Amino acid sequence: MTQDMPTPNGEAAVKVENLRKLFPVSKGMFRKATDFIHAIDDVSFEIKPGESLGLVGESGCGKTTTGRILVKLDEASEGSVGVRDQASGDLVDVTHIKSKSQRKEFRRNVQMIFQDPYESMNPRRTIFDTVAEPLMVQKIGSIPERERRVVELLNLVGLTPAESFLFRYPHELSGGQRQRVAIARALVMNPSFVVADEPTSMLDVSIRISIMRLMLELADDLGVTYLYITHDLAVARYMCNRIAVMYLGKIVEMAPTEELLQRPMHPYTRALLSAVPVPDPSYRRPEVQIKGGVTKAVNPPSECRFIERCPFVQDVCSSTDHPPLDDRGNDHQVACHLVADSGEWLGAPRAELDLRS
Repeated sequence: MTQDMPTPNGEAAVKVENLRKLFPVSKGMFRKATDFIHAIDDVSFEIKPGESLGLVGESGCGKTTTGRILVKLDEASEGSVGVRDQASGDLVDVTHIKSKSQRKEFRRNVQMIFQDPYESMNPRRTIFDTVAEPLMVQKIGSIPERERRVVELLNLVGLTPAESFLFRYPHELSGGQRQRVAIARALVMNPSFVVADEPTSMLDVSIRISIMRLMLELADDLGVTYLYITHDLAVARYMCNRIAVMYLGKIVEMAPTEELLQRPMHPYTRALLSAVPVPDPSYRRPEVQIKGGVTKAVNPPSECRFIERCPFVQDVCSSTDHPPLDDRGNDHQVACHLVADSGEWLGAPRAELDLRS
């Protein structure tokens, strides 16, 4: 069930334009690379203040690379990433941040929650040291003030009594407790924007819902804007105001969550939804009409990225460049030649893909 989330308003908190990330394929020590992996290729989107945008797709599509560029862990090859500064209110292009002082200020506004709570913490540091490290790096507060702030955050994320966790080590905590520590660490600086890279995928199913509910509550209370990266459409439905579907470095469809789930337009989105389990043992799902495996991302041709797997290919798909992401009404954008401006599907009849929700 979709949760009540804060209604986004105002100008964009994050604005990504024509983002591209190429990784060279090495040809040798003294030879210049001529082949490149197109991890992200001409991606653009906006996230409004208080909004949660879900970035979904299969492994290798470029989701995590997008998130890492937004938090300045990787550098973009081309394009711009604007993040609104809390102090000035201006959009700051993070791709132009170079100096140490600029990076330090940027870290006050933007943080990341990593996928693996087992690997994202130093096993030799206590929970207090882990959560307080951003305060220490930013030279904020005295030691007693930092301790009070850490206790406040640990209580906020549900680790109570917080004092009993301060001087424990990561190996003494369960997976859910570690992820709560990771959330506390990300929020200790009161950031305005957080990239959450599949923060519940390493956790037991029994505690995933509590972590997701916690993140929604914190977004509401603290006004945090999320980019939520996941491969699970059910999680995206629970967590996100909008969903962007990514395939082989391109966003192929983007829409408000329920609009996308109830009226998918791109063949890849339709295939993803048709693979979602239905809690009805008597229901017999039609076979998914998707072909082959993921195309290699090395020097991809200019035509539609999905062309080799799409069961509805037409001449226009192979004779023109990859279609742009165009609005088809109701803030529903899709990159497909087989969708008319009216949103009408021009490929095979809808009945051929049962997308029962």
